[in-house]
Amino acid sequence: MLKEETIYQSIATVIDPEVGFNLVEMGLIYNVEIKESNDVVVTMTLSTQACPLHQLIVQWVKEACEKVEGVKECEINLVWEPAWNITMADDNVKKALGA
Repeated sequence: MLKEETIYQSIATVIDPEVGFNLVEMGLIYNVEIKESNDVVVTMTLSTQACPLHQLIVQWVKEACEKVEGVKECEINLVWEPAWNITMADDNVKKALGA
């Protein structure tokens, strides 16, 4: 049986190349839903709508999810509300970025 924690761990292997932190600790992953069919829906955002790596990062998250044993397909739901801000990041990220 798939667990959300396993999906989050896999997504945590995706590093934001601009800041060097993974997307989970950045607070960019808002939700992971595992359907009965073992399809996964990830609701996420990016630090800015103008992110030049937008398509790559979304693809990396999709690939990270689909690497998890048992996942059939991953759908990315990219949202802009609530808008990401540094308060959503883990404490180690805030400290490193001077927030």
